[in-house]
Amino acid sequence: MNYLNTPYPMIHFRKVQKQKIYVDKSMLISRLNGLIGTNDCYVCITRPRRFGKTTNANMLGAYYTKGADGHSLFDHLSISDDPTYQEHLNRHNVIYIDFSRMPDTCSSYEDYINYVKDGIREDLEETYGLSGRPGVSVSDLLRDSGEFFIFILDEWDAVFYEKFMSREDKTHYLKFIKNLLKDQPYVELAYMTGILPIAKYSSGSELNMFREYNFMNDYIYEAYFGMSEEEVRKLCGENQSVSYEELKYWYDGYYMSDGRSLFNPRSVNCALSDGVCLNYWTETGPMNEVADCIEHNVDEVREDIVKMVAGIPVEVELQGYSVSELELNTRDEILSAMVVYGFLSYHDGMLRIPNYELMEKYQKVLARDSMGEVKKIVNGSREMLEATLACDEVRVACNLEGVHDREIPFLEYHDENALSCVITLCYLYARKDYEIEREAKSGKGYCDYLFRPKKAGIPAIILELKVGKSCEDAIAQIKEKNYIQKVKECREILLVGINYDKNKHHECRIEKIVTK
Repeated sequence: MNYLNTPYPMIHFRKVQKQKIYVDKSMLISRLNGLIGTNDCYVCITRPRRFGKTTNANMLGAYYTKGADGHSLFDHLSISDDPTYQEHLNRHNVIYIDFSRMPDTCSSYEDYINYVKDGIREDLEETYGLSGRPGVSVSDLLRDSGEFFIFILDEWDAVFYEKFMSREDKTHYLKFIKNLLKDQPYVELAYMTGILPIAKYSSGSELNMFREYNFMNDYIYEAYFGMSEEEVRKLCGENQSVSYEELKYWYDGYYMSDGRSLFNPRSVNCALSDGVCLNYWTETGPMNEVADCIEHNVDEVREDIVKMVAGIPVEVELQGYSVSELELNTRDEILSAMVVYGFLSYHDGMLRIPNYELMEKYQKVLARDSMGEVKKIVNGSREMLEATLACDEVRVACNLEGVHDREIPFLEYHDENALSCVITLCYLYARKDYEIEREAKSGKGYCDYLFRPKKAGIPAIILELKVGKSCEDAIAQIKEKNYIQKVKECREILLVGINYDKNKHHECRIEKIVTK
């Protein structure tokens, strides 16, 4: 069988359960059981790559299908205690289609869609003896069967990324899904997943029967995609190879509607399995997606990105992603798309770069040619770090003054945030060897910048900024409030005080402390 009651979802879900790291998301089934056979049976879940869409789709296919016995997979999961568990376990005809799968030879949309249609027709003919007469559609055959079906359609939008797809092909594909599902008497449940919402592609009513749930509007299914703080803490207790704090630093940063943390599940899984936190994002998806989003309108978005790299949240009202074309033309469209992709987190009207894993990608974006003057500052950030480590106060001050003299409006020192953006860009190279915290809690207060070494043998750096005062005031504050406390294990610590006055003059003082 190609799609109808195929055993493949069960095979894949069994493999997931055998993994070293597994989190039970089976109560998603309970949510969907209540929709079967109702007018609300159309659900579309959109999430970034690696947030568990396919794992959950396989779980649903294994649970609902008549084609297998799922007791061994589900009797020990949370869903087994649900009143609807036995009622629906392996009681339905399931048509499971992974739309990211292509035929061996696929050079056109026609090859692709015929591969899908022919697969469904073969299944219906084999199971019900239905003949695919000329001119008879797949939906006609499904009606002729007299049966009811649950449709699980994974990565429904995968084909839109193929180079062979024309505008007409996309329109035809939307009509195919509409004719397959909309108002059809044989549909008990239609569960669809993708990366970008339907509204990105469908400007009309083709798929308006679906309720869409994405990172910006999901209050119902949010707990079933990603890992919660409680789930990650539990995994750390069972697999003590990596600490919870390290996982949080690397992979946290997304939010549920009530503000609870949400972790990137695949990255957590990889880190706990490998016993080390690394940037696992680069293993799936184009590396340039972040930059491509930004470069559609670099002038409007560049300032937002620099601020967020500096640790400054950006306030914006995003209503959702509703662009009908692939082009991204406005700031809100670009930022909305980046939230949907998972490149930014959005909560309570504030945008942030979620975590260190993604911060590494943004740092590379700032060094691209399209970033203009920002790139030039970033390229000089290695010299800035070298000057600081050499305690060359004059060179540090001159570099900062040179940056301020560039014609970049949002880097003019209207407020402390603008000065922080300058510091971030000037020290971007330092992130290779340092974990840099802005407004870091230490001692009796919060220091402006704390540079914590990633490896032994290099000094920690504590940087305090002043406007219209003195560098000596900055260093005195570092000592008085004991900001050193957080890096006291380091053999050497550099105390850096930077002052800027209304005449655009910068001063720097650097004091070295040897603790051992």
